Parts: sequence; C-alpha cells; structure tokens
Amino acid sequence: MKKEFMLYVRNTGNAKKTMPEDVHLAFVKKCEVYINKLKADGNLVAAQPLARDGFIITKNTNSWSKVPVEDSGLVNVGYYHITAEDMDEAVELAKGNPEFEYVPSASIEVKSIKQKEEKTDFVYPK
Repeated sequence: MKKEFMLYVRNTGNAKKTMPEDVHLAFVKKCEVYINKLKADGNLVAAQPLARDGFIITKNTNSWSKVPVEDSGLVNVGYYHITAEDMDEAVELAKGNPEFEYVPSASIEVKSIKQKEEKTDFVYPK
C-alpha cells in the first residue's frame, strides 16, 4: 500500500523574478509535464504553487505575533501531496521536479504524512 508524502518546494528570495519571460514559460510548461506524469502514474494527490505574501503567527503566553513572510530568505513556493511506496521513491519523485533545472537555489523538503496516532489509534481525516 502506498504511503502519503508532502514535497515542500523552497527557493531563496524571489528566484524567478529575473527569469526572462520565455524561460519562465518553458519552466511552467515543464511543471505541467511533471504534474501530468505524477497524475498518470497514480502518485499525485494535489499540487499548488503558493503566493509570496503571507504571515508567520506565533503565540507568546497571552499575546499573538503576526509577522509578514520575508521574500528575501528561504521561501515556500509550492507543495506537492504525493503517494509513493516509501521515502526512497518519494525522494526520487522529488528529484524530477523542474525547479532544480531552472532555479539554482531550489530545494525540496520531503516529509511522510502521519496517518494515525500510535497511542490513541486516532486516524487523521483525509
């Protein structure tokens, strides 16, 4: 049975901002091919790019802090929710992402999704 994984795509700053329009279009088209292959192979649950705006919220004792996401550091730019037999296959699927071809600062964090709590047998909803 396949397991579920999240692929979190990250770039440093706004790496695609200086990309020429024709190169960006080629990148987007390769992303479409990558997504369609994941779908055709039965590995894709969902995929979305993320907007650059947003906030990081934290709670300290009784107060909340809301800080804008900086566009200059490591930025989450998208995610893929996939299925794979194991972590090794999930990593191999992540390596095929076009981000690596077009954006030298790209990285992808591969994490398995916890399906249930061991101690309580609580099953997380899908």
